[in-house]
Amino acid sequence: MKEIKIKARDLTLHYGSKMALNAVTVDISPKHVTALIGPSGCGKSTFLRTLNRMNDLIPGVKITGEVLIDDFNIYNKNVDSVNLRKKVGMVFQKSNPFAKSIFENIAYGPKINGIRNKKVLTEIVERSLQRAAIWDEVKDRLHDSALGLSGGQQQRLCIARTLAVDPEIVLMDEPASALDPISTGKIEELIFQLKENYTIIIVTHNMQQAARVSDYTAFFYLGHLVEFGKTRKIFTNPEKKQTEDYITGRFG
Repeated sequence: MKEIKIKARDLTLHYGSKMALNAVTVDISPKHVTALIGPSGCGKSTFLRTLNRMNDLIPGVKITGEVLIDDFNIYNKNVDSVNLRKKVGMVFQKSNPFAKSIFENIAYGPKINGIRNKKVLTEIVERSLQRAAIWDEVKDRLHDSALGLSGGQQQRLCIARTLAVDPEIVLMDEPASALDPISTGKIEELIFQLKENYTIIIVTHNMQQAARVSDYTAFFYLGHLVEFGKTRKIFTNPEKKQTEDYITGRFG
C-alpha cells in the first residue's frame, strides 16, 4: 500500500464570498516532489498555503474540510500553527533574506526555537547551507550581509533557512520564477536532491519545470483539482481533455 504523508479531504476555502478551492481531495506521498500547475488564480498557491495554515493570516478566510499530515488534522482547534510551520517550511517566490549576516539568517530559526549553543548553531548553519547547495559559495563570507548575494544565491539561502529548523515538508511557491536560467537550473537540481529527505510541494507556472522536477502533478482550474497523477502520465497521457488543453498551451 502506498505511503501517504498529506491527505486533503473535501478542502474548501472562501475568501469572503469568493470560492478559491472547491472540495479538493488528494493524497501526497512522502519524499517525492509534487508540482501544482494551472493558470493564474486557479487555486494552486491557495492550496499550498492551506498546508501550513498561512491562509489563516488573511482576514475573511473560511476553510472547511480537512488536511491530515501523518493522519493528524492540522485544522484541529488545539494545533499550534508556529509548531506546524516548523514541520512544514515555506520558500516564497521572491527571495526574502533578512538584513543580517548569512550566518544569522540561517541561525535565526534555531535560535527562536531555543538553541543557544554556538557550536550547535555553527553545525546547523553549515549543514543547512550544504543541503541547499550553497555552502561552497559562502563559507568564507558567513559574516557578510546576505543582501550582498545574487538573486539565485539569496533564494538558495532562503531554502537553507527553511531547512535549518528541520522540517519534514517543504512548500515552494514558484521558487525560480524571478531567476535567470542558470540559477533556475541550480534550484531544480537542488529540489531533486532534497526529495531524498523531504516531501516537497512546488507551485510552478513553468510546464517544463514541472515535467523536469516532479514525480506527481496536480492540475488546478478555477479552484477545482481537475486531475492528479504521476507527472509522466499527466504530461503524456492525461485523462481529462482540460488537462491536455492546458499542457499543450490551448488555454491558460
